[in-house]
Amino acid sequence: MRTAYSVETVRAAERELMARLPDGALMQRAAAGLAAACADLLGRVYGSRIVLLVGSGDNGGDALYAGARLARRGAGVTAILLTPERAHAGGLAALRRAGGRTAAVDAAEASIARADLVVDGIVGIGGKGGLRPEAAPLAAATARSGAAVVAVDLPSGVDADTGEVRGEAMRADLTVTLGTHKPGLLIDPAREYAGVVRLVDIGLALPSEAVELEALQHADVARLLPLPAAETDKYRRGVVGIAAGSARYPGAAVLAVAGALRGGAGAVRYVGPAGDAVITRFPETLVSDRGPKKAGRVQAWVVGPGAGDDAATVAEVLATDVPVLIDADGLRLADPEAVRGRTAPTLMTPHAGEAAALLGVSREEVERARLASVRELAARYAAAVLLKGSTTLVAGAGGTGPVRVNPTGTSWLATAGSGDVLSGLAGSLLAAGLTAVDAASVAAYLHGLSARFAADGAPVGAHDVAEGIPGAWRDVRG
Repeated sequence: MRTAYSVETVRAAERELMARLPDGALMQRAAAGLAAACADLLGRVYGSRIVLLVGSGDNGGDALYAGARLARRGAGVTAILLTPERAHAGGLAALRRAGGRTAAVDAAEASIARADLVVDGIVGIGGKGGLRPEAAPLAAATARSGAAVVAVDLPSGVDADTGEVRGEAMRADLTVTLGTHKPGLLIDPAREYAGVVRLVDIGLALPSEAVELEALQHADVARLLPLPAAETDKYRRGVVGIAAGSARYPGAAVLAVAGALRGGAGAVRYVGPAGDAVITRFPETLVSDRGPKKAGRVQAWVVGPGAGDDAATVAEVLATDVPVLIDADGLRLADPEAVRGRTAPTLMTPHAGEAAALLGVSREEVERARLASVRELAARYAAAVLLKGSTTLVAGAGGTGPVRVNPTGTSWLATAGSGDVLSGLAGSLLAAGLTAVDAASVAAYLHGLSARFAADGAPVGAHDVAEGIPGAWRDVRG
């Protein structure tokens, strides 16, 4: 599992390690990893032209020491010092001894224009609020230059803890993050600025209980997948109920059922006005027109996709004592007090617009502060929340503990009906016995992986994503 830690936790671990190491040893470890990553990106170091954008903190020191290492290998290295009087003295001396040179900020654009590689060491993990006015022109010049850009720890101008970008920021092709991932490297919009992220181990001892963000990998998902034993019957595998669709949106029901049938549950019960469409496409579905209470035994419900204004069905499902996933129209129709008052697990799956409506803020605010938004929703509704989007986040009920970020997916998933498939898939995993957080995380992972395989660089429809889930499942199990 990939983990990310807050700035406060990283700083504490750095202080602890520095107290046990010779003076400057930790920065040398960071510089060695940074220089190696730059060399790999360049391919040929000798004769290359490298520009270091150097701020006043340890981030700038890392860049200077790495530049010295590259200069000793024959690169022409120029350091642009934003605050010369506060540049890291040891790093600056090392660069000059290795044959590197410095240049004033007013001469930076000409140096950047000729560069093969620009190293962003302007601001470290403590930076807030975008680039300062004196640094913003350097970011613009770098973007125009066409040079490869390597960020030290994270791109300057992005928030390490939240992934927010409030102002101008550097855009990197490669970010060399030191010691551990920072949350902002895994969450949009900051993730878009980071490029490829390469982790350099510098020996930090980080407490597992302080993890801020988690990203499942194949092995983690494989351990969570529900697998039937020899004596398992369909009821032991779990039965998921789908209360979805309407006369206007029958397709939502079909797609939710499609996702549910591929999610590991033993059977799918459908309740709603789209029964004919569902049974025509999926004859194995158990269809009822008598409402959720009389549909028969289920271990979890999915309610809301394409439900229109059917508040009564949403209320009936919320009154059950089994896990419930609320999506789409169900989010708008659900009584907040009924959600908070449930004793069985609840999973809400809004996109940014739906989350904004629930929180009473603008969609832009949710998209700018995704981590804070998913935590706030989980706390306000006492429910697990899967916030869909370019980076899908999953928070546990109450909003405390690590938030999970989904590493799979493709921009082609921004297509009508894909969320209905995801809801059915997650609901099936709930019925199979996974916790709300695990069901949401595994569903998002398989859903994103299926979309990657189905799209293969071309447009994809929601039905293609549903059809691809078995292939994603097999790929995860290896």
